[in-house]
Amino acid sequence: LSLETRNRGDVIIVHCQGRIVYRDEAAALSRVVGEVMQPGQKLVLDLTGVSSIDSAGIGELALLQTWAQRKDANLKCAGANALVRTLLDLTNLDTVLEVHPSLDAALASFREERVCADC
Repeated sequence: LSLETRNRGDVIIVHCQGRIVYRDEAAALSRVVGEVMQPGQKLVLDLTGVSSIDSAGIGELALLQTWAQRKDANLKCAGANALVRTLLDLTNLDTVLEVHPSLDAALASFREERVCADC
């Protein structure tokens, strides 16, 4: 699993490339996200490059959402392929995580939240 973080305005994007599977890959994802997650932080996990995910990877995504809630951070996922999206649906993780079809859609949702907060 290759992970790269970038900033887009006040949002940190973690680009994931490869597999999120048991052991090193899943642990690496948690380590990288844990390093950048701050209270109030906006984060997007860009899953566009993720070819597969197993139960350990699903568990790591659930753990990251728990961390985000504890830190009052806002974590979203974007760009999951059909296989990954199906697993998120089957495990009901899509009811806990905010999942967007693309990175642009996830970034736009942050802008929409800011506009609504100003209402």
